[in-house]
Amino acid sequence: MKFFVNFLSAFRIAASFAIIPTLMLNMYWTTFILYTLGAASDWFDGYLARKYNVCSKIGGVLDHIGDKFLVVNTFIMMAIMMPVWFIVIPIIIMICRELYISGLREFLGTQKIEMPVPKARFSMGKIKTTLQMVSIAAFLLIFAIGTLITPDLESRAVMFLIHILPRIGVWGLWLSLVASIWSATQYTMTFIGHLKKLK
Repeated sequence: MKFFVNFLSAFRIAASFAIIPTLMLNMYWTTFILYTLGAASDWFDGYLARKYNVCSKIGGVLDHIGDKFLVVNTFIMMAIMMPVWFIVIPIIIMICRELYISGLREFLGTQKIEMPVPKARFSMGKIKTTLQMVSIAAFLLIFAIGTLITPDLESRAVMFLIHILPRIGVWGLWLSLVASIWSATQYTMTFIGHLKKLK
């Protein structure tokens, strides 16, 4: 079971890089399926690791890297494909947030201090990640559905999705930005607390 859990995390890393060429080649349905499977694996590997008590340090590292790669790689491609301010600005801020938190962790690591991810089921960091994944999935589905549109299209379901998905994507993106800043503030307060102890 430990091998399978780590395989799911490794798959997420592979999917995060496979998404780049599939988007560049306009293989939007393939991209959407890869991303959906990758996002689903994020929940399954954590659930299985806890249920069967097969948590490991390498598994934790792969899980963390897989999450970041999947979101950041797709964010970069989205910013390239949709270069409008209400898409690009939150993406830039959220990528900078990830680098900022990594910097805090790296510094504390030099002091032999850990700053682990909060374990709470509904921590702001997990809410942020969920909103990011929903937002990205909505945008990727827009690209995929766009391949179905023809001049004689009369499907109400498709037209409804074309109408509602951009709203889900944009709102999800900005709500995830709020959650991202909130969780970064929490990490900063924890970091300051550790700095005071170092003094």
